Amino acid sequence: MDITLTGGAVIAIGGIFPAIAIGLIGAKAMEAIGRNPDAAGKILPPMLIGMALAEAIAIYALILAFAG
Repeated sequence: MDITLTGGAVIAIGGIFPAIAIGLIGAKAMEAIGRNPDAAGKILPPMLIGMALAEAIAIYALILAFAG
């Protein structure tokens, strides 16, 4: 019972902050592209890398939940 609650807490806490970060990254990138559409090619790759790095944190939380 304790392991289930702990795993759920790890996923909940470890998933909410990366989700917020991914949302903010996407929102700011779309805002920047809206202001300067010609810069979309320069904005998109760093946005995708930032989203991937934020998602990696959630994956680490998932691994910790399964390990514990």
